[in-house]
Amino acid sequence: MSPRSNDDAQERDLADAAAEPVEAVDAVEAAPAPEATEASAAPEPLRSPEPAGRRPRVLHLAACAVALAVAMSAGAVVLGSRDDGGTSTVSSAPGLAPELLAGGSLASSISALQSHLKAQPKDSGGWSTLGIAYVEQARTTGDPSRYPQAQRALERSLELSPDNDPALAGRAALAAARHEFPEALTYAEKALAENAYNERALSVRIDALVELGRYEQASKAADEADARRPGVPVFTRYAYVHELRGDVRTARRVLEQALAGATAPGDVAYVASSLGQLSWREGEYGTALKYYERALRADGTYLPALEGRARAQAANGDRAAAIRGMEEVVARFPLPGPLVVLGELYEARDGEADRAKARDQYALVNAWTALARANGVNADLDTALAAADHGDRKAALRAARAEWKRRHTVHTADALAWALHVNGRDDEALPYARRATATGYRDATFRYHRGVIERATGHEEEARDSLSSALKLNPGFSPVGAKSAEKTLAALTARTARTASGGAR
Repeated sequence: MSPRSNDDAQERDLADAAAEPVEAVDAVEAAPAPEATEASAAPEPLRSPEPAGRRPRVLHLAACAVALAVAMSAGAVVLGSRDDGGTSTVSSAPGLAPELLAGGSLASSISALQSHLKAQPKDSGGWSTLGIAYVEQARTTGDPSRYPQAQRALERSLELSPDNDPALAGRAALAAARHEFPEALTYAEKALAENAYNERALSVRIDALVELGRYEQASKAADEADARRPGVPVFTRYAYVHELRGDVRTARRVLEQALAGATAPGDVAYVASSLGQLSWREGEYGTALKYYERALRADGTYLPALEGRARAQAANGDRAAAIRGMEEVVARFPLPGPLVVLGELYEARDGEADRAKARDQYALVNAWTALARANGVNADLDTALAAADHGDRKAALRAARAEWKRRHTVHTADALAWALHVNGRDDEALPYARRATATGYRDATFRYHRGVIERATGHEEEARDSLSSALKLNPGFSPVGAKSAEKTLAALTARTARTASGGAR
């Protein structure tokens, strides 16, 4: 065989390797146990009093973990498969390559790319497109096992054509998906140095700056992106940057304009879901449900719309529909956020069987975290948020501290504040709770956490204001948290009344 033929054979082997799925079950089994290393900040097993009949519960939980792995493996093969055999369209909002949207199915596009690269293994553009497709597939299905494949494909593209901006932008998107935001920013800047109009790089640069807590720079980056490449990916980020600063009116206006101009089903689903989420955070549940329904008319399997609709149904009082909807979500995409919400919905029903089901949801967060870590994803923020309320409190604090070292955002400030609180360190928690609300971002959970911490530190008047504003803004922000906020506020109000009555006498 000639040297050239040997090189071509190696290229085809690489294409075959890129096409091989990473088995999710193996990833879970190979992941280190949470208690294996102190430095990892991984969650320890979630605390829960074991009811009678512990062995059946353990077997059931093991079955749930297998179901988690199977769901993720299946999700890596077919995106959003429906019972009727159809497939969902793909949102272009993250800056997905147009060529991947043409057929409407990401899975079929990936299959076609794999076949193409076996025949044309030196196509650097094909490799970059395949890498980006894997990133998008992992993002939309919640399956991080695609990230190593994405990295191999993007690295191959850069080996064949150094400094090509599609692959550099793909590396930026991959780093952002793995929550490695400094690296994401570096690659985005490199891509823009090659092509100042690369839409994906412009979008990821905004994302990275936001997630690093550099909000002023993110605002400038959004303005620059809007001037260079106006469109749905930039509009949605522009809106979020304004929302983070408390400018809900501008955020809503920009999203409504984006929705009015959206034509692709994936774009409609993405923007309508963003408007639904904004409305839900503002306590406008009826409006939120209308936007989610519009999103689902465009794409009936779109995960953010399914999850958002269930949250809005729960907040609007239709808890049975919310549970059915969230069960559907976690059956397909068992991610930490939906798992915790479903667990809290079960908890709110307050039956022994429901409490057991809730414990199972919380425990599955650990399985997801192990799978994520095994595939290079930083999951500390997810760990901190879930473990603070439903897991090991010390693990929550380790994870929150680790995340704060990496990025100073309102979300990490809130997570660290709450992790400190549940560990009884409220004096340390208060500055972080105040920082979480300092930009004007209107999030009822942040205000609830701040109110609880203010009460614990003796700032009772401020606590009443924070808790009242949380419940006024979004009274159904959490199945468990909202009830706790109401009880805490009632206790503070009663205490004030008693004090006033005693003073009058």
